[in-house]
Amino acid sequence: MTLLDLQQTLNQPTAAHRLRCCTVGGCRSANSLAVKRELEAVIAANDLASQIEVKAVGCMGLCSRGPLVQSDPDGTLYDQVKPNQAIALIQTLLPKVNLSQPQVLPPKAGPLAPIQPSAFQPEHHAFFTCQRRIVLENSGQIDPERIEDYVANEGYRALYQVLRERSPADVVKAITQSGLRGRGGAGYPTGLKLATVAKMPPGQKYVVCNADEGDPGAFMDRSVLESDPHRVLEGMAIAAYAVGASQGYIYVRGEYPLAIAHLQTAIRQARRHGLLGSQIFDSPFDFRIDLRIGAGAFVCGEETALMASIEGRRGIPEQRPPYPAESGLWGHPTLINNVETFANIAPIIRQGADWFASVGTDQSKGTKSFSLTGNISRAG
Repeated sequence: MTLLDLQQTLNQPTAAHRLRCCTVGGCRSANSLAVKRELEAVIAANDLASQIEVKAVGCMGLCSRGPLVQSDPDGTLYDQVKPNQAIALIQTLLPKVNLSQPQVLPPKAGPLAPIQPSAFQPEHHAFFTCQRRIVLENSGQIDPERIEDYVANEGYRALYQVLRERSPADVVKAITQSGLRGRGGAGYPTGLKLATVAKMPPGQKYVVCNADEGDPGAFMDRSVLESDPHRVLEGMAIAAYAVGASQGYIYVRGEYPLAIAHLQTAIRQARRHGLLGSQIFDSPFDFRIDLRIGAGAFVCGEETALMASIEGRRGIPEQRPPYPAESGLWGHPTLINNVETFANIAPIIRQGADWFASVGTDQSKGTKSFSLTGNISRAG
């Protein structure tokens, strides 16, 4: 299936109403899968599939109020939804329909309960209205396990554009002009790192995504990987084209099983549709991505220790120079960035370096994802 074929699979509801149910991270731990199953059971029992569809989506952000369900097209958000509120939720969308509960109520669903919209409506509450989402623009909107959803939201369009219309030098220039800095902590200019790897002599080069997010209370990368994994794959592929690499690795911590599962699914789908592998978009560009699972060593979040672990050695930091851009994996030039950095690349290509540079501060362009945890009112 070509990109054009995939784009024709529009990300529009097949029914008049859609219920987007968060099924990752905090919401999943709060039993959101049971909520989704109960919603589907009520719809099936009342033959409402033509009127309402239930869609699994990624993180909506307000993790402390999960499980979260949002209805389309009105956008009403429901929080702390319980399985026994499924009938009440569907009744709010179809008030004139007499609903019956499923013949076999799922275990522990409990007696039917009423439901009210959340006090944190996205259109009005500051938790949402003060945010500007770039990396997380698809989170809570698309099903992370459906490549069709990602493509329908302009996914892989940037990769198609650079392979058909831009040279590697053009890509390096765009990322440099955007002012994007590494989101892993050091804030090193991403364009400069790309340029350094790109000017290395032709030959074997690697692109590595550091997804070993080990800082206590941090789950920014996990949210991206669970909710929008194709965005990371596309960013890595564009970066690989820019520097002349043919092999990529994602080093992800073993404590993120759902992120790993979604990445594995995304890689399989991208390979199947010719978006990873050989001659991508009928171009001479070849690029493959493999996963490497970390065993929980905090020190492997440091780039030289991470690369040692990928090579099968003990994850011990090494002296620099030489830097990975000159001598990284197995002694070859290696571009290494974290999840959020790669997730910014496709939007920059699609909407332009000037657009991205217009966001943020003079010294730090774009946006930054943050995890809110601890004894606070709204974790997420």
